[in-house]
Amino acid sequence: MLPAMFTRCAARALEAALVFACAGAYGDEGGTPFWTSGQFASLAAVPPSPGWSVSVTPSYYSGNAGANLMTIGDTLTAGTHSTTATLSVQPGYAPSANFLGGTPFLALAFGLAGNRVRSDLAVSQRGAELDHFESIVGGTDLYPWSSVGWVSGNNNWMAYLTGDIPTGAYQSARTANIGIGHAAIDAGAGYTYLDATAGREFSAVAGLTYNWQNPHTDYRNGVDAHLDWAASYFPSPAWELGVAGYVYYQLTGDSGSGAKLGPFKSRVAALGPEVGYQFAVGGAQWSLNVRAYGEFWAANRLEGYAVFADLNIPLGKAGK
Repeated sequence: MLPAMFTRCAARALEAALVFACAGAYGDEGGTPFWTSGQFASLAAVPPSPGWSVSVTPSYYSGNAGANLMTIGDTLTAGTHSTTATLSVQPGYAPSANFLGGTPFLALAFGLAGNRVRSDLAVSQRGAELDHFESIVGGTDLYPWSSVGWVSGNNNWMAYLTGDIPTGAYQSARTANIGIGHAAIDAGAGYTYLDATAGREFSAVAGLTYNWQNPHTDYRNGVDAHLDWAASYFPSPAWELGVAGYVYYQLTGDSGSGAKLGPFKSRVAALGPEVGYQFAVGGAQWSLNVRAYGEFWAANRLEGYAVFADLNIPLGKAGK
């Protein structure tokens, strides 16, 4: 009984000392927002061809929290490093009938991911632990997607609505998770300027995320704003070379009884190279886009690098 009481008291004392001693803390629970920055790049707002398609996206992210504090589920951590590898699949359908004068597109994304989290210090109800490490492999949340795209000459526009259905591998007692543990909804718009004759392109997608409270931790992320962009040049009809980036900015602070460190806001920006390639398979035009980002301007969140590879596969025309 006495050792257990001593452990709990020591953990509480250590947690309090950390809160007052550390200079910063992290916005968005676990430093992980719903929106995956960098998921859009060149040609983002170009409407898809009518019919079925599937996008396969392997991605990798590695980020460090430095010496600052982070609330991950029920655990308070310091000196955290997290890596996540994800394989996402998004089947979708674009009907041949127009909607509001544009091309509608409906899809559902899901996948498998692995997350590894190492912290110099972790404090929870179970006590305090130095050099804490956890890893998990499991299914992601579900991400329904709906959009409408319009074309006028070289100009392409898109409006979208998406969200998070929290079905992925998540436990508040873990520091390593795949899902975020709460629902979210995100709406925004995109634009692509595509001059096929000159071989030049520019794209941008911006949106806002509204988060529901995490029922497991009583933690609620603030409203998030995000921008993904890319600019590229086509040296040939098949190849595309360019630069891509993103900006993420939390507009309102976190809230709820689980936000023990306060209503912190987070931000980050990133920049990196992009390469695209289009090729024919069985008479269908496939496309591959690979890009890498190095992050900077980070505050109250992880900072590191990310790599994406998008393979878009058309499966058949609408009604076939």
